Amino acid sequence: MQLHKIVSHDEWIAARKAYLVDEKAFSKTRDALAKKRRELPWEKVDKTYTFEGPDGKETLAELFGGKSQLIIYHFMLGPGWEAGCPSCSLIADHFDGAVIHLAQRDVAFAVVSRAPSQEIETFKRRMGWQFKWVSSLGSDFNFDYQVSLTPQEKASGKVLYNYEIIEQFPSDERPGASVFFKDAAGEVFHTYSTYGRGLDILIGAYNLLDLAPKGRDEASLAWSRAWVRHHDRYERAAVHPKATYVEPKRSDSCCE
Repeated sequence: MQLHKIVSHDEWIAARKAYLVDEKAFSKTRDALAKKRRELPWEKVDKTYTFEGPDGKETLAELFGGKSQLIIYHFMLGPGWEAGCPSCSLIADHFDGAVIHLAQRDVAFAVVSRAPSQEIETFKRRMGWQFKWVSSLGSDFNFDYQVSLTPQEKASGKVLYNYEIIEQFPSDERPGASVFFKDAAGEVFHTYSTYGRGLDILIGAYNLLDLAPKGRDEASLAWSRAWVRHHDRYERAAVHPKATYVEPKRSDSCCE
């Protein structure tokens, strides 16, 4: 870690107040960007997507659960995988605490993966998570929202992801988040989707690391989240008290 200049308290306060000007400007810029996001046009969802979960089959409209807004996290867990993506799992560790608060603002929340419902439930129990998680296996949902590799993409080696064509993604599944609105007539609209670095905003741990002197400390890594593990695979890991622990295999990663 680079050595820092050590100053008197008065000098520290002066430097901190100067930086506070930049922080306030950033907050205003962030608010303006969020406003632009809310003003984006919507597209009507004409397909009937069906999902499978602990409560049986549900359509996209039914996932709203009485709310008018729905946020979906596209979790990388494909059919037959031994475990979900560690990076998606880092993000998912933040969901349970947020869900009850989202509900107070007319927002439903669900996680969607292409793995069968039983495989989802097995991994969910291991992690100790409680949030709603359903399978889109058998529907076009993941393919339509750029988070699963289509047969055509696999054959061509070109992938549509984050609104551009990229070289082959290292996995058949990709992360993302999508937002929907349901009006009084029951019609559903797609309002927003984000991928890649756009998902950083969901990672509360990153926001805390950004406050620390070393920050995220990822510059020397092969890729930014190479340090991330499932929360029960860190050294001296604390297993979630509600988890049904399963000893993880070394292949329990889509990214290592």
